[in-house]
Amino acid sequence: MLSLTVEKRDSKVRAAKIRQAAKIPAVYYGPKQASTSVSIPMIEFKKVWKKAGESSVIILKDGSEEHEALIHEIDVHPVSGEPRHADFYVIEKGKKVQVKVPLVFTGTSPAVKDKGAILIKVLRDLEIEAAPKDLPREINVDLSVLVEFNDTIHAKDIKLPAGVDLKVAPDEVVASVSEAKEEVIEAPTAIDMSAIEVEAKGKEAKEGEAGAADAKGDAKKDDKKPEKK
Repeated sequence: MLSLTVEKRDSKVRAAKIRQAAKIPAVYYGPKQASTSVSIPMIEFKKVWKKAGESSVIILKDGSEEHEALIHEIDVHPVSGEPRHADFYVIEKGKKVQVKVPLVFTGTSPAVKDKGAILIKVLRDLEIEAAPKDLPREINVDLSVLVEFNDTIHAKDIKLPAGVDLKVAPDEVVASVSEAKEEVIEAPTAIDMSAIEVEAKGKEAKEGEAGAADAKGDAKKDDKKPEKK
């Protein structure tokens, strides 16, 4: 099992000063463990973090004390990605822990390879419960069972290691394949320019006829002679 040596630190000391000493400020706590501020050599922490992730149990060595813990939360620099602070969750002895373990997709789906189906990965991790010693670092998902269009892998279909219990709904979809469908783009409706031209001409003709009628009416009015009294 991976281990980290930690040193108690004064919580009043600024985090920047601790980082200047090539260490990372951290804290560990748990149901039966009071919150304790510590510091860890940066290089050692990054090595263990890379191997353990957030689902593998590690041993925190604090002087004469040892604690089984999980890396619970990491604060990283938004630009460099370097860890700036770490929280460790100390596991209560004799108790199972509930964690999310990363899924690793293996194999090739025949539906994708032979029929051009689209693979949809719905879950990236799986919530499980186990004793610390039984916690897997990752869980494999075999894609070779996806043979036909619309085949689906559910949480209940995944083979879990001994001592590990599923903590999500059995019918939760993990991955599936679907038929690739071409998007049909409708062509724009052609505009009949000749119809528009004819309509325009007809409109002009009507307007011309109306104008001529008005002109004749005015002419008739002018032809009328005033009556003699």
